[in-house]
Amino acid sequence: MASSPEPSVSPEPSVSPEPSASPGGLVAALQVTSTADKERNWRQCSALVRRAAARGARAVFLPEGFDFIGDSPQHSLALAEPLHGDIVGRYRQLARECDVWLSLGGFHERGQDWDTTGRIYNCHLLLDNSGAIVAAYRKLHLFDAELSGAPALCESSFTNPGRELLPPVATPVGKVGLAVCYDLRFPELAQALRAAGAQVLTFPSAFTVTTGAAHWEVLLRARAIECQCYVVAAAQTGRHNAGRASFGHALVADPWGTVLAQCPEGAGLCLAHIDLPYLQQVRRQLPVHRHRRGDIYGPPPPATPAT
Repeated sequence: MASSPEPSVSPEPSVSPEPSASPGGLVAALQVTSTADKERNWRQCSALVRRAAARGARAVFLPEGFDFIGDSPQHSLALAEPLHGDIVGRYRQLARECDVWLSLGGFHERGQDWDTTGRIYNCHLLLDNSGAIVAAYRKLHLFDAELSGAPALCESSFTNPGRELLPPVATPVGKVGLAVCYDLRFPELAQALRAAGAQVLTFPSAFTVTTGAAHWEVLLRARAIECQCYVVAAAQTGRHNAGRASFGHALVADPWGTVLAQCPEGAGLCLAHIDLPYLQQVRRQLPVHRHRRGDIYGPPPPATPAT
């Protein structure tokens, strides 16, 4: 069995990061508590992005619902914006000002079919450090669940599912595969991104307290181990409104499944170093993807080239 050499990380937000000594770079996973107040959410998130950039992060990852979390489906529809609206414009400017890439995971998007469907998309945007939108992934798996002791959630009642899985995007910290929250429960998606060349998988989330306590860390570590990828998971935390709260515990895991950094309770960020030579070492020592029997159980589904 391969050993797990110690990667270079900065696990605590209070520890200043060391300069990168190998390909990859420092990433920040944010943890916030969004509400229906978009201006408050912007102040919270932009301050953390600036803090992460000042600490040397080359890419900053925000959670699902970073723009807002509404009090009801109708409220969310009313607050949603198109990609050319004010919220995305602010973050494009922020990426330019801070010279960082931004993963905006879970933007409530009024898409091109808004006028005909009256429904939105759960859209994961990736911005480069010039503020350009380089990818827009729309969540494939919508969260409909009735859990004991928790309010029922039915994302499909007001959200359109996405239609394609995007190929990984080359960034300063590696090739990043985009997903959102509930997508984490579908390993086929992660395997498809890995097969398409992903080195970093990102699952921006707003896990419920019930599902998060039971499944959050184990699912993230499983995706990291089976895909031999870094996993970056920004998270919502705390109470958003009278009917909804999130688990938190934003984290970064390495290709061996080790949790490199994790947020404590409350809003904040955690930092970790993406060490691509270490990733290649793990894959070389334990080449599970060369051992896959696609002839028996089929290959991973392909990612769709961006148009």
